[in-house]
Amino acid sequence: MGRINRKLRKMAAEILDLPQDVVFDLPRVTLIGDRQLYIENHRGVLHFSSEKLRLALSKGELDVIGEGLVIRTIWTEEVFIEGVIKQIEIRD
Repeated sequence: MGRINRKLRKMAAEILDLPQDVVFDLPRVTLIGDRQLYIENHRGVLHFSSEKLRLALSKGELDVIGEGLVIRTIWTEEVFIEGVIKQIEIRD
């Protein structure tokens, strides 16, 4: 059933010209240099320190490793962080 559902969503996205991150509930990650990071479609903060941010995703987790990390803005499904960003990893 999952494969058919995925194909239907992909077809709907193409026909309706919708972004795939919306259709498949994927995170949208916008990195500005190595200093600012904007993440959409997360499911909550699991861990935060000045060196690491871990976010829950609909499927898996997203880790951000860096130095001097600060959450500037956080909303229900969006977070904006600043600091020296060294690594971004999506884990299943």
